[in-house]
Amino acid sequence: MRILITGGNGQLGKALQKVLVGHELTAVDLPEVDITQRAAVQDVLAQTAAELVINCAAYTDVDGCARNPELAYRANGLGPQNLALACLAQGAALMQISTNEVFYGDNPHGYDEWMPLNPRNPYGRSKAAGEFHVRSLLPRHYIVRTAWLYSAGGRNFTQAILNRAESHGKLRVVADEIGNPTSTADLAQAIAQLVATEQYGTYHLVNEGACSRWAFANEIVRLAGFDVPNEPILSREFSRASSPPPFGALHNTAASALGIRLRPWGKRWQNF
Repeated sequence: MRILITGGNGQLGKALQKVLVGHELTAVDLPEVDITQRAAVQDVLAQTAAELVINCAAYTDVDGCARNPELAYRANGLGPQNLALACLAQGAALMQISTNEVFYGDNPHGYDEWMPLNPRNPYGRSKAAGEFHVRSLLPRHYIVRTAWLYSAGGRNFTQAILNRAESHGKLRVVADEIGNPTSTADLAQAIAQLVATEQYGTYHLVNEGACSRWAFANEIVRLAGFDVPNEPILSREFSRASSPPPFGALHNTAASALGIRLRPWGKRWQNF
């Protein structure tokens, strides 16, 4: 299959290039291709004759999105709309990578794929807009929601914790934000399995199990061999522009029905 990966230089884009080796891949990123520019999107689809586009391109700085909601919508809402229209014209399918932040985070039981969206911050609203455009415009689509992605050397929570533990010798991490730590490598493998099924729809692909940011940080420093104190704090004690969902745990219900499951996050982290 001819597959175009947008956002190919990000941690998920790079991981996908490693696992989709049996396909004819093209990976693009800024400044080469800007998905907010419709002409650029149309040109790259025509040049590659892509049969499937996997859109990993996004503005993922959630605090930056809160400070500049217009930029967030351009990248996370308008960009997927441009891709969906180009795919529709060319007869290609589209996989839109989305987030747990499309949910409000007030359900202590977590979220299944079919539950109504209710984002609480500009990042979540922009990603929900991207989902809406893809779902409305293109019948042959996948929407893959994930959460708390990490990879070795990537710009993510795990690296931030390790850097702070090393530089400060102590941590203060919120204990009232719950989610699914998810290995980028495991997510890429699950996406490859999903692509092979051609079963379009909405999926939650996360490593199984959920924990707080504080508990995740404890496991990070323990396995890295750091002996540093980690003070649990509440979100209201941590000043930031955005407000993430307090309980954003996702359930993989749809993909597991197809036999696609990611291992528990603790087991995956031990091999990080």
